[in-house]
Amino acid sequence: MVNFIKRDKDDIYAKPLLGFFFKNQKFLLSLKIAVSALFVYALYFGFAHTGKENTFTTAVFWGIFWSLFMVTTLPTFGRIFCGICPHGFMGKYITKYGLKKTMPKWMQNRYIGVMLLVFGWWGVYYMFPGLFRTAQGTAILFTVMTLIAFVVYFLYKDMSYCKYICPIGTLTRAYSKLSFTWLGTYKSACDECRTFECATACPYNLKPFTFDNRNSMTDCTLCMDCSSACEAVSFKFKKPSFSLFSKLQVLKAEVWAFILILASISISMSFHHGIGRSNAADIMIWSKTAEFLKNYINFGSIDAVGLFAFIYALIFTISAALIGMFIAAKILKKDFNTTFYDLGYSYAPLFILGSIAHSLEMFFLKGYEHITEGFAYGFGFTLDVAPLANRGDSWLHLFGLLKWVAIIWALIILYKRVKLLNVTKLRKIVAFPFAASLIIFFLSIDIYTGYIFKTYGKASSGHANHGGGEKLFQGVPAEAATILQSGKNKNSCTTCGMELAKSYKANHVAKQNDEIKQFCSMHCLAQEMSINKTQLEDIQTVDTKSLKFINAKEAYYVLG
Repeated sequence: MVNFIKRDKDDIYAKPLLGFFFKNQKFLLSLKIAVSALFVYALYFGFAHTGKENTFTTAVFWGIFWSLFMVTTLPTFGRIFCGICPHGFMGKYITKYGLKKTMPKWMQNRYIGVMLLVFGWWGVYYMFPGLFRTAQGTAILFTVMTLIAFVVYFLYKDMSYCKYICPIGTLTRAYSKLSFTWLGTYKSACDECRTFECATACPYNLKPFTFDNRNSMTDCTLCMDCSSACEAVSFKFKKPSFSLFSKLQVLKAEVWAFILILASISISMSFHHGIGRSNAADIMIWSKTAEFLKNYINFGSIDAVGLFAFIYALIFTISAALIGMFIAAKILKKDFNTTFYDLGYSYAPLFILGSIAHSLEMFFLKGYEHITEGFAYGFGFTLDVAPLANRGDSWLHLFGLLKWVAIIWALIILYKRVKLLNVTKLRKIVAFPFAASLIIFFLSIDIYTGYIFKTYGKASSGHANHGGGEKLFQGVPAEAATILQSGKNKNSCTTCGMELAKSYKANHVAKQNDEIKQFCSMHCLAQEMSINKTQLEDIQTVDTKSLKFINAKEAYYVLG
C-alpha cells in the first residue's frame, strides 16, 4: 500500500477542487446517498401521485438521469454516471451480504443487457410511445428494474448485474472510451507492490494496476473505491478517445452496442420524428409498410409507423455496417471478424455526440423548465420559470455542429485503426471508404432529411401521421387560442397534462359524461379518441381560420 506519491500534473487527483470531487470519500459517499435518496423518492412519488400533474418523477428519470447527465458525461469524464448509480451503490452492499455465487456462463453474456435496451426499451418506446412517459409508468419501469437488479446482486458476486444484465452497462463501458479521463496507477509504485490493495478494494474484482498495460479499463465504473485504498491510483486527463488509437482488447458486444444504439435512437428518430414531421412522411417505406399491413393485421394501440421506422432503421444500419466492412475485409485480405470488430470502434462518436447536441438543445428549449418546475412540484412549492431559449434562436444551431464533429472524429478513429493493420498503403486507401460505410450512411441520413424538408416542406403540425393513421392538424398560437378555453379550473390538457397557457397549439374541447375535457392540440384529441378509446361527445375544435369553436362536423379539419 502506498500512502503518499508525487502526482503528475495531468492527474486530476492533484487538482484541489477536482481532486475533492473525484477522490474525497466523504463527499463521494454523501453524493451517492443523496442520488440514491432522490432515486427512491422519485419512485415513491410516482406511485403516490399518479396524475399528469406529477412532473417530478419524469423530470428525475427522463430530464436528468437520461439523457442529459449520461450523454454529456460519457464522452467527457467517462462512466461517472455508473459511479454514482443508485443500483451500483446499493448493490455493492447487497452483494457483500449476499450468496456470492458465480453467475452461470449462459448469463455472462453482455448481449443480454444490450438486447434489453434495444428491444425491451426502444422497441417498446416506438410501438407504445406514451407507455413510460407518465409518472406511474416511469415508477413501475424503474421499480421492476431495481427489483431485478437487487435479486441478481444478492445471488451473484463481483457486481455481475452491472457487467452483463444492466441495460446500459455495456453501453456505458463502450462509449466511455471516447472520454478524456483515464483511471490507472503509477507504475513505479506498483512494481514493488505485493499487497494489491487497489484490486482488493474493487467491488467488481478488477485490477486497476493492469489497466495501463491492457489499454483498457474493462468494467471500471469510476466508483473510486480503489483510490481510497492506495495513493498509487491515478485519474488522469488524456487525449479524447486515446485508447482507440492503438491496439486494444476488443469486446464484440461494444461494437454491436455502437451499431444498435445508433440505429435505435439516431436513425430511428431521424425516420420517425425527423422525416415523420415532413409532408413526405406518408411516402416513406416505413409508413407504406405500416399502411399495407394494416389491411391484414389489427395493430390496435401499437404505433405501426413507429414500429416499422424502428425496424427499417435496424435493417439499414446493420446492413450498411456489415456490407461495407465485408468489402473492406476483402480488399484488405483480412478475416471479416477481425476487420469488423477492430475497425468497428470508429462508430463510437456517431450516436453519443449527436445525442449531446439534441440533449443540450432540448435542455435550453424545455428541459430546464421541466426539471425546475418538476423539482418544485416534488418538494411542495410552486415555481414558474421560462425556457432558456425559444425555437428559432439562431445560436441553437451551434449544437448541430456536434454532428459534424462526430463524423470527423469517427473518420479520425477509423484512420488510426486502419493504420494499425499490416497491409499495403494502397489497400488501406481503397478499403477506407468501404470501412467508413456506416459513417457515410449516418451523414447521408442527415443530408437526406434536409433535402426532404427543403423539397416537401414541414407538416402543418407535428407528425404527418400517427399510430392510428389519423391526420394531425394545424394549431394556432397560444395567445389567440387560450381565450377560448371553457370550464372553470381547466388549465391543463386532458391527454398530456400540458398547461394550456403555455401551449403553442390550439385548444379544443369535448365532453365525457357532461364533464368538459380540454386538449392542447388535435394530436392529443386524436390520441384520446383513437388510442385511448375515450368516448367523447360534443367535440369542438378550433377553426384555424376563424379561431372560433365550432362543431367538429363543420370543422376546418374533421377527425376520421
